[in-house]
Amino acid sequence: MPDLQSVPTATTIMAFDFGTQKMGIAVGQRLIESINPLPLFPMKDGIPHWENLHKIIQQWQPDLFLVGLPLNMDDSESDLSARARKFARRLRHQTNIETWMVDERLSTREARDTLQNFQANGQAKKLSADSFAASLFIESWYHDAQGIKP
Repeated sequence: MPDLQSVPTATTIMAFDFGTQKMGIAVGQRLIESINPLPLFPMKDGIPHWENLHKIIQQWQPDLFLVGLPLNMDDSESDLSARARKFARRLRHQTNIETWMVDERLSTREARDTLQNFQANGQAKKLSADSFAASLFIESWYHDAQGIKP
């Protein structure tokens, strides 16, 4: 993966945990390393309602997009990987905002475990594992800005 040390000038990062029925979204502010998971975004067979997605993008004004790339444990790609790449390319084309893919292996499992711990303590009742997974993409980016071209 290329090292993207030139990209950290981005101050607002929006991350997507792509899915065919729903998509997790999170927004982060790099200067203070904050992360805000957003409500689940509905998808129809892997296709977003672009007009609604553009409204969210306009609201947050991100400088950079991160899209999770679902790889198999042996580094091979699946049909879902190809669909996530297609979404990332369309997102980049429609918005002209820098877009990178990030390896999302184990992020959903980690997100579910962390979310269960929060919920067990009476916190994060309305968060979804998918939006929390998108938050983990941003958190990793803060510490090691590495990505894959869509």
